[in-house]
Amino acid sequence: MRHRKPKIGLALGSGSARGWSHIGVINALNERGIEPDIISGTSIGSLVGAAYADNKLNELEAWVRELQWHDVISYFDISLEGGFITGKKLFKFLHAHFYDKNIEELEKPFGSVATDMNTGLEVWLREGSLLTAARASASMPGLFTPVKHDERWLVDGGLVNPIPVSLCRAMGADIVIAVDLNATLMWKETTLHKTSTDNIHNDDPSLIHKLKQFKEKYWPSDVGKTLMENRDEVPSIMEVLSMSLNIMQLRISRSRMAGDPPDILITPKLSNIDMLDFHRANEMIEEGGNAVRRIENQLRFHHLIP
Repeated sequence: MRHRKPKIGLALGSGSARGWSHIGVINALNERGIEPDIISGTSIGSLVGAAYADNKLNELEAWVRELQWHDVISYFDISLEGGFITGKKLFKFLHAHFYDKNIEELEKPFGSVATDMNTGLEVWLREGSLLTAARASASMPGLFTPVKHDERWLVDGGLVNPIPVSLCRAMGADIVIAVDLNATLMWKETTLHKTSTDNIHNDDPSLIHKLKQFKEKYWPSDVGKTLMENRDEVPSIMEVLSMSLNIMQLRISRSRMAGDPPDILITPKLSNIDMLDFHRANEMIEEGGNAVRRIENQLRFHHLIP
């Protein structure tokens, strides 16, 4: 009797800019001959997972590796309704370059997790526009405006299921490899990378000034260190938002995985990466590969590599 080859599922977790690490994880798995059969994603994990399921990961990687801080800012279309950023500029760009299919057309089964803002229920998006599914899943409350889909307002899936192991299993995965971007969030390094806006090149000095003001006043690079060193100062709104979301995702991830653990857990060390550090893709992709190397024994135990 011939034994059926087990289906491998890849559950890509939430984590905002830290999600570029997923690219390094996928590349490292592929280099070892591991190609997941089923992809599920939450938030930024949905965005990367969608590109992978659509065979556009190489194009996405090439783009994110070239991102600079001023590029990130250029995609921010400010809004006062539902969030600071509408996301229209960013997702218009993504639609033109990466995402142009319905989920049903993909070669690999793909599912995305979002949250119904009115009921708090977990929503699994497994059909329709690939970009809409990724956009809804990544609508971080307070930062991106929610998405209207099937008469429901949807926000970030990280509110209910930061690491979508359950969705992966429901889609038929026998072995689930999960990527947790939040495992080390509260372990801030003593020396953190500083994001500099001094090297922004633009002909408009007023734009440079505005970018520096935004970065320095509202989004310091080392939020955790800032809070530790200035305990008597009132944290900025972005510091409060960033650290609160970090705590929430960490606690929910632990709770969900205690009840439904993955077979293999990959945990990139990303405590020095903040929520909007999208321009630091090279570091994150490298760490994604390092994280896979650290769990090679688990991959051997499950007979995924020799």
